[in-house]
Amino acid sequence: MAAVLADRLDDVPVVDAAAGLAVVRGAPLLLIAVLPPLLPRAAAAAPDGATARAVLGRALPRLARAGVGFESAVCHRPAGRGGRLRAASGLLDVAIALGCSRLVVSRSGPEGLDADTVMEAAAIRGGPFVHAAPPLPWVPLAAPRPLV
Repeated sequence: MAAVLADRLDDVPVVDAAAGLAVVRGAPLLLIAVLPPLLPRAAAAAPDGATARAVLGRALPRLARAGVGFESAVCHRPAGRGGRLRAASGLLDVAIALGCSRLVVSRSGPEGLDADTVMEAAAIRGGPFVHAAPPLPWVPLAAPRPLV
């Protein structure tokens, strides 16, 4: 079981759904941090590096409350424009390399990493199974002021 985190507010429902599924299965959770494209001649970020920890920051307290163990991995978005399914295919490469058979992805994820695109790429490839997490519901930041 893996949760795809793209450093967005929609990571919260992704983590909640993935943690619930991991608890039911009694398995640890793989957290895949989606990072920006690598600069030319730059080394790939480590799963325990500062950049990956910043993306995983919203997930860790929720996993601790749920009592779910986790491992982390990194997926860099592709540089340039390579087609609609290129980013999803890279994400699936990382998940499959780490033995993941199920992914939880946000329906409103970034371009190429939304649940619909990842599901399409997984269907073409023949797996893994993709769960779509709903987007975070909109809530006003403050109560409206009364008109006087």
